[in-house]
Amino acid sequence: MNADEEFASTPVPRDLAERRAHARNRLETGFQMWLATGSDGHGAHLIPVAYVWDGSALYTATFAKSRTAVNIKAHPQARVALGDTADVIMIDTSASLADVADIDADIAEHYAKVSTDPRTYPEGTFVYLRLQPRRVQVWNGLHEFVGRTVMRDGRWLENPVD
Repeated sequence: MNADEEFASTPVPRDLAERRAHARNRLETGFQMWLATGSDGHGAHLIPVAYVWDGSALYTATFAKSRTAVNIKAHPQARVALGDTADVIMIDTSASLADVADIDADIAEHYAKVSTDPRTYPEGTFVYLRLQPRRVQVWNGLHEFVGRTVMRDGRWLENPVD
């Protein structure tokens, strides 16, 4: 295949509404993500974790003394990736920690269905992370790199911005 044939076979990018719908569907139906945090002097830290989505925020749990929890305490932000490298949803979040006893019962029940149930461990073993999306980007190839932002400043976009 020559360069002209390859370019001609490039798929047409999805519009903003399609990408927004894809992101929302993946958030609602998925349960696994990559979670990246960082802290001064420790570099980036990336872990695979289960999650639940309550319609406005992602929740996951981790050990209270983990590098992830320490990083969130120092820098309350995280980056989440859903999907694979050919069809990705990248989410920049503000992050906070919550004691297991303080998490909504519906969220705790839903989380227990997709991962270890933190409520079954001694108090202080686990913490929940609440990840509030600030920016969401969606693309499934280079042809969709332009127009990939579907949420900015915590609000779903109605018009493309990039």
